[in-house]
Amino acid sequence: MSAFAPADPSAPVTLALSKGRIFEETMPLLAEAGITATEDPEKSRKLILPTSDPGVRIIIVRASDVPTYVQYGAADLGVAGKDVLLEHAAQHPGGLYQPVDLRIGKCRLCVAVPQGFDYASAVRQGARLRVATKYVQAAREHFAAKGVHVDLIKLYGSMELAPLIGLADVIVDLVSTGGTLRANNLVAVEDIMDISSRLVVNQAALKTRRHRLQPLIDAFARASLAMPA
Repeated sequence: MSAFAPADPSAPVTLALSKGRIFEETMPLLAEAGITATEDPEKSRKLILPTSDPGVRIIIVRASDVPTYVQYGAADLGVAGKDVLLEHAAQHPGGLYQPVDLRIGKCRLCVAVPQGFDYASAVRQGARLRVATKYVQAAREHFAAKGVHVDLIKLYGSMELAPLIGLADVIVDLVSTGGTLRANNLVAVEDIMDISSRLVVNQAALKTRRHRLQPLIDAFARASLAMPA
């Protein structure tokens, strides 16, 4: 799939963000470029937010949609978690440039099971597991590397419920503090990968609008260096 640049090179630079943690943790990084959002997406119903720089605007989209908006050129840049980018790349390879690990939105993609579940026996060579997850590609690759056959059940929320009511044996989900797992008598038994958020850039836009995008990319890169490793 090719990357598409915006039709109008003079249009404002568009940054795609999702609400919540990503938005909040991106704002200090954007401030490195001297840019601030003039409205709070948690208080405004607007999906296109102006900034202190008239040449830059922010669009508010669902986290899983950020790579799509950037890849098709509806946004020049975006911020998305590594988990989202891996799932997107499995369906839409190519077209996205990932120049900076922003070191924000940190968590882990883990396998979790009900307390008392014998995970070691369940993943013996040739075994079959029912796995509930939003992250189908990452889960498939993880268990394939272990030689474990899986029946993948894609869910979009309340992942912890699946093994409690017999829908799945285990889940693959993002874990930050582990509080939700503990509240539902689940335990993380295996880390698949560390997750952080990345700056993604439309490749065609970078070629045609480099003079406008590169300063922003550089500002994000400088700010990310100050974040804890």
